Amino acid sequence: MALSLQASTEILMGHPNAPVTIKRALKEPPPVADPDAVPQAVLTALGARETVLYSAGAEEMRAVAERHDDPVERLIEHCARRRMLIVLDNCEHVVGAAARLAEELLAHCPGLTILATSREPLGVPGETLRPVDPLPEPAALRLLADRGAAASPGFRVDADDETAAACAEICRRLDGLPLAIELAAARLRMLTARQIADRLDDRFRLLTSGSRTVLPRQQTLRAVVDWSWDLLDEAEREVLCRLSVFARGCDLAAAEAVCGPAALDALGSLVDKSLVVATPAADGAMRYRLLETVAEYAGERLDESGDRGAAERAHLIHYRELARTTEPLLRGPRQGAAIARFQLEYENLRTALRRAVAARDEQEGLCLILSLAAYWQMRDLRIEARAWCEEVMALGPDPFTEPVRPAAPVWKPCTDAPPPMTGEVLAEARRGVHLAHLACMDTDLAAWETPEAQTKLRVIAETYRPGLPQTCRVPGMLWFFAVMLSGDADRVRVIIDANVRTCRETPGYEWELAACLQMRANVLANRSDWAGDALADADEALEIFRRVGDAWGTAEALSARAEAHERLGRYLEAAALYEEAMEHAEHLGARAQFSVLSARLGAALLEAGETERGERILREVLDEVGGTHTEAMPFSHIVLAAWTSITGRVAEAREHIRSLREDFAIAHFVVFDTFILSQEAWLDAVEGCHAESREKVRRGLEMATTPLAQAMSPHVQSVFLTVAALALAEGDADAAGGGARDGARCLGAADAQLPPGHRRTAAERVVRERAEAAVRAALSAEEYAAAYDEGGALTGEEAAALV
Repeated sequence: MALSLQASTEILMGHPNAPVTIKRALKEPPPVADPDAVPQAVLTALGARETVLYSAGAEEMRAVAERHDDPVERLIEHCARRRMLIVLDNCEHVVGAAARLAEELLAHCPGLTILATSREPLGVPGETLRPVDPLPEPAALRLLADRGAAASPGFRVDADDETAAACAEICRRLDGLPLAIELAAARLRMLTARQIADRLDDRFRLLTSGSRTVLPRQQTLRAVVDWSWDLLDEAEREVLCRLSVFARGCDLAAAEAVCGPAALDALGSLVDKSLVVATPAADGAMRYRLLETVAEYAGERLDESGDRGAAERAHLIHYRELARTTEPLLRGPRQGAAIARFQLEYENLRTALRRAVAARDEQEGLCLILSLAAYWQMRDLRIEARAWCEEVMALGPDPFTEPVRPAAPVWKPCTDAPPPMTGEVLAEARRGVHLAHLACMDTDLAAWETPEAQTKLRVIAETYRPGLPQTCRVPGMLWFFAVMLSGDADRVRVIIDANVRTCRETPGYEWELAACLQMRANVLANRSDWAGDALADADEALEIFRRVGDAWGTAEALSARAEAHERLGRYLEAAALYEEAMEHAEHLGARAQFSVLSARLGAALLEAGETERGERILREVLDEVGGTHTEAMPFSHIVLAAWTSITGRVAEAREHIRSLREDFAIAHFVVFDTFILSQEAWLDAVEGCHAESREKVRRGLEMATTPLAQAMSPHVQSVFLTVAALALAEGDADAAGGGARDGARCLGAADAQLPPGHRRTAAERVVRERAEAAVRAALSAEEYAAAYDEGGALTGEEAAALV
C-alpha cells in the first residue's frame, strides 16, 4: 500500500509528531534534487547496493547505475520477499519520479508499504491520503508555550489576560502552522506576545529567526512559501495570486469569474499541493480559501505582477451581481436561502463595497447599497448600514437639497439591471441610498437635530408625492418617516392610503401591496379607534405574505395584527400572535426581529396578567441584546420602567430610565423623550418630589402637542395631566385645597383628551387610581365633581396652564 502524508511545507517542517520525527530518526541526508536519482537514493538508503555518498551528483549516481543493473529491478529483488516500510520524505520536488517508483515497487512487492510525505498526492493506485492539518488552538498554544519558554525563560502563554489574548491571536493568524509558530516563538527573545501579534501584517519580515541547523527553506517564513511557489507552473501562480483578492474564501463560480478559465484545473492542483484549502459549505458546495500566510504572500506576488487592478475589478463585478440578483429572493419562498447566501458571502460583499468606495465608483456603490439594504434590515445591521451609506453618499451629489426636485415615477427597482444607471433611475438610486441612511437614524439621533438635518427632512418630504410606485417598496417607502419627522404627521395616512391604491392598480405589485398594508396596519394600530381597520389590513397582508412564502413579512404582519389586538384589550390573543411571529423569525435566524417580538410578547403578557412570565421575558431580552442599537432594548426598558414603578421598585425603574437617557441616548428623539419624561414625572411624584414632577410635566406637555407625538402616542397628554393631578394634590397641602381642585381639573381634562376607545395600560390605570384617590382625599364629593367637570371643558393649553 501507499500512504501519503499531504501537508504544507510549514507543517511538514515543524509538526512535532509528523515527518520531522521520522527524518531525524533516519539522520536526514541532504535532499535528492534530480528525479533520475530517486531509485538509486532509495536503493542506497536500504543498504542493498554499494554505498554511494548522498552528496554525490546525478552523474555519479548514473555512473554507479551503469556499472551495475537497473536500480529499480534491484529494489524489486530486495523488497519482494520482505515485509517492510519505505519512507519517501519531502518528495514534492521529485513527485513524478517518486510516484513512478512507488507504483512499480508496489506492483511487485506484496509485503511492502510506502509512506510518502509531500505537498501533493503521488497519484498512484491504492494510495490513501492522510492530510496533516494545521494544529488546533490548544496544540498550537502548547507549541508556542514550549518554544517560547525555550527562547525566553519564564514565558507563559497564560501569564495575564493580555498575553493570553495575544498568544491566541498569534496562533489563529498564523493558521496553526507549526513552523510559523516556532518562528514567532523565537521572536519572544526581543518582543512581547502583543508586539508580535500587532506586527503579523508584516509577517514575512518579522518571522526570520529560524534555526541555522535546518534546511535554508525552513529558516524563514518567506523561504518556506518561496519553496512552494517555485514548484508551481504559471497557471497555478496566476490563480493563486488572484485568489488573494477574496475575503474568507469563495465558491467555484466566483473563482472562475475572478481567476479565469484556468481556475478549475489550477484549483484542483493547488488543493493537492496544500496551498488552497477546500471545505464544503452549509449548502454542500465546495469553498476555496487561502491560509492567511499564503494569502499575504500571494497578494505580494499579485502586486508584483501588476494584475491587482483587474483581479479586484473582476471581484467587484462578480459580487455586485451576486448581491443584485440575490436581493429579489429575499421576498419569497427562497428567502432563507437568500439570507444564508448573503451571510456566507458577506465578507466578500463588504470587500467589494470597500473597493467601490476606494475607486470612487458611485454606480457600483449605489447598486451594492440598494442590493444589501433589505439584508441589513433583516439582520439589524443598522450601524454598518449607516456607515456604508455615508461612504457612498459622499461619492455623488445630495439629491435632497434645495431647490426641491420632484421625483418622477420609477416602476422597477433601480437594481433591476446592472450599472450604469441613467436619468431618473440614477436619481432615484441616489435618493434611495439617502433614505436607507435615514432608516438608521436611531443609531445617531444627535446628527438629525441640526438645522441642516431638519431642512433635509423637509426637502425629502416635499420631493415625493403620494402614490409614486417607488414609495411602495423599500427604500422609497421610508419617505414617510421624513414626513412624520418634519411635523406633517397628518399626511402619513394620506400617503399610505395612496400607496395601497397604487399597488392594487399595478400588475405585479402583490408583494408591495402586502408591505404597504402591513405598514398601514402599524400606523393604524397606534390609535384604538383605528384598530379595527388595522386588523383588516394586517389580515390581508398576512394572507399575501403567506401565499408568496415570505416568512419575514409573515412575522411582521402577525406583529401588526397583535398590536391591533392590544389596542382593543385582547392581550392573550396578541400574545399568541407574537409567539407565532417569533417562530417565523427564529426559523429565519432573524435575531433582531425575534428580540423585538419577544419584547412585545413580554409587554402583552404583563397586561394579560401573566406578570411573572412577562417580566422574565423582558429581562431575557435585555440580557440578550445588551447595549446594541435595536428596537427591543429601549422598548423593554420603557415597559419595565413602567412596570417596576407601579410594583414598588422605584430604584429599579430609575435605573431603566437612566439607561435610556445615557446608554442609548434615545431621549434625543422627541417622541421617546415624552415617554421618558412621563415616567420621570411619575417617579418624582411617587417619591414626593412634587415640584420636580410638575416641571417635567410642563416640559412633557409641550412635546406632546407636536404633530409627531400626536400621531405616534395620542394619549400621552392625558398621561401627563394625570401625573400632574397627583403632584398637585399631594404637593400643595398648604394651599387650602387649591392644588387638589386643580388636580381634579387636570383629571377631567386628562379623561376628556383620551383618544376614542383608548384602553389604559396597567401602569396608566395605577397612576389614574392613585391620582384620583389623592384628589378625592382632599376634596368633598361635590368639590371633586365640580372641578372635574370644569377640567373636561378646558382646552389642552388651558389644562397645561394649571400645572
